[in-house]
Amino acid sequence: MQRVMLKSKLHRVTVTHSELEYEGSCAIDIKLLEAANISEYEQINIYNITNGERFTTYAISAEKNSGIISINGAAAHKANPGDMLIIATYGNYNEQELPKYQPLLVYVNNKNEITISKHSIAIQAA
Repeated sequence: MQRVMLKSKLHRVTVTHSELEYEGSCAIDIKLLEAANISEYEQINIYNITNGERFTTYAISAEKNSGIISINGAAAHKANPGDMLIIATYGNYNEQELPKYQPLLVYVNNKNEITISKHSIAIQAA
């Protein structure tokens, strides 16, 4: 059996550009792509924390260390500069791979600079 599992995510990135008149995709700072193990042209799912929109597109590279998160083409209707997003990728894993499976979770500050990377969601006690 194959299971679709979270492969990686960029958590709470901030949209820097929204380019309607651009060939569709999402431009992401290369440093962030590398940190989250996202390849150029890989399918990504975007969850807009600010307005609740959810959509699928693909990643393209933006200048390294630029902090750019640009929503392009038709998807520009779903996110504006300043919106906060979760960008996620998923992979297919078989039963033998699951015991070693670990998602890659990348967290950023309000300038899209990496603050921490980890492999699990920490649950804080109340």
